[in-house]
Amino acid sequence: MSNKKQSQRQQQQGYPIPAVTPVQPTYPYGFYAPSGSVIGAPPSAQPSGTSGQAVPGMLPLEESYVENILRLNKGKLATVYMTFENNPEWPAKVFRGVIEAAGRDHLILSDPQTGRRYLLLMVFLNYVTFDEEIVYTSPQSLASYPPR
Repeated sequence: MSNKKQSQRQQQQGYPIPAVTPVQPTYPYGFYAPSGSVIGAPPSAQPSGTSGQAVPGMLPLEESYVENILRLNKGKLATVYMTFENNPEWPAKVFRGVIEAAGRDHLILSDPQTGRRYLLLMVFLNYVTFDEEIVYTSPQSLASYPPR
């Protein structure tokens, strides 16, 4: 029996018909609505512009996360150690190159000797070493670092 016929039958027999309420889509923390505002994010994760409004095209500023530390050291030679579980061919691999970019979920390295570029996923990252001093900004002073 179709829902419409069942609903009509219940109405004729005196059963109450539940009201249908529209459902708002929910987004995980940090997802952006078409308007550009962050949906479902706690107030501390809201993007901050000069007026406290969301800056279109900019992601909210994070604190001292690996991506920000790597971004602060853009242009430096790094050795990246990664582990790939359940991969019998190469369960662990080492990449050496210059940091070109870093995002929430990836790192881009370029090998100066071969010119090859690597797009590495952060989920596989174990640790990174540098042969020189690195730039590290404490979370308190990251407020002056421009948002992504």
